[in-house]
Amino acid sequence: MSSGLSRRRVNAASGANGQDSPTISRTPSERRTIHTDGDDHKIAFDPRDLEQGEEQARQPKLTLMEEVLLLGIKDKQGYLSFWNDSISYALRGCILIELAFRGKIRMQKDVARKRFPLTDRIVELVDDKLTGEVLLDEALKMIRSSEPMSVGSWVDLMSGETWNVMKIGYQLRQVRERLAKGLVDKGVLRTEKRNFLLFDMATHPVADTGVKEGLKRRIMSLVTSQIAELDDTPYFPKHLSFRYLRTVTLVCSAYAACVLDNVFSQLSYEDRERAFSHVDELLYEFSQWPFGLRSSGQVATNLPKAITEELSNVSGDELLSIELIAAVLQVFTHLDSLF
Repeated sequence: MSSGLSRRRVNAASGANGQDSPTISRTPSERRTIHTDGDDHKIAFDPRDLEQGEEQARQPKLTLMEEVLLLGIKDKQGYLSFWNDSISYALRGCILIELAFRGKIRMQKDVARKRFPLTDRIVELVDDKLTGEVLLDEALKMIRSSEPMSVGSWVDLMSGETWNVMKIGYQLRQVRERLAKGLVDKGVLRTEKRNFLLFDMATHPVADTGVKEGLKRRIMSLVTSQIAELDDTPYFPKHLSFRYLRTVTLVCSAYAACVLDNVFSQLSYEDRERAFSHVDELLYEFSQWPFGLRSSGQVATNLPKAITEELSNVSGDELLSIELIAAVLQVFTHLDSLF
C-alpha cells in the first residue's frame, strides 16, 4: 500500500453526463501545504488556518460583542428582552471596537483629521488578515472593499440606519443570532426550542454560568469597588493586552446596549443609582480623545494609573486604533436610550 496522500476530486457541479466542472486555480498562498512527520504520514493543512489559530491565541476567548450579548440574555429563558431596541446598534459599534483592539483598523493617519469631530474621522484598514470570527471577518471584508468612511457612518451602515439604497448591502444581518450560535460553539450557551403560543423559537439558555458571573464581577469591580481588580480567568487571562481598557469598553458598551440592569439587579436602589452615575462618568471620560483620565471619588481609584500604563506601551500609529475606540464610545453617547 502506498504511504502517500491520495486526494479524490469531488465534482459538485457534475451533471448526469459526468462532465467535470472547470478547474479552479489557486494562488500560491491559497494552496494547501503538505507536512511530513517522522512516521512518513502526510498531513494537508492551510497556512491561513495556522495564522488564524495564532491570532486567536493572543485574543480573549469571547469577543466584546459576545460579552455584551451574554449580559443581555436571560439565564434560563435564553433570549433577550423583547423591549430592548438599543442592543443591535451597540453590537455594531462593538465590532469596530474589537477590530481596533486587534489592530485591524485605526483612524486615518492625517494631521488634518483633528479639525473634525471624533465620529466624523475616517476609518483606515491596517491589517486584513482574517480573525476566525465570522462577524469580524465580514466587517473586515466590507471595510477593505469600500470607499473610506467615518466611524459614525460605519456604525450606521452596519446597523441599517441609512436612507441610501446603494449602501443597504453594508448592513450586517442576524448579528444577535450568529453571536448566540458562536457562544453555543464555545460552550457558554446551549440551544433549546421554546414554544411561544403561535410559533416555536430557538432559544439559548446559559450553559456555563461561571463565564457570565465572571463578566459581572469585572463590571462590579470597576463601578463599585474602591480598587478595581480583574480576575485571571481562562476567558480573560492576565497576559492579555488592554485588560482595563477592555473592561471599560465592556461597561460602556453594555450601558449603551441597555443590559447593565441585569448586572446591577442585586444592588439596593441607592447603590444602583451610584453605579449608573459612575458608568455615566466613565462613558464621558472615555468618549473623548485623549481620554479624560481622572480619579472618580472613591470608586476604581487605580483606573487612571492602570490605563496610563497600558497606553504607555503603545506606539504612535497604534494609538490611532485607541482613538477609534474613543470615537465609537462617543457614538454611544448620542443614543437616545441613555438620556
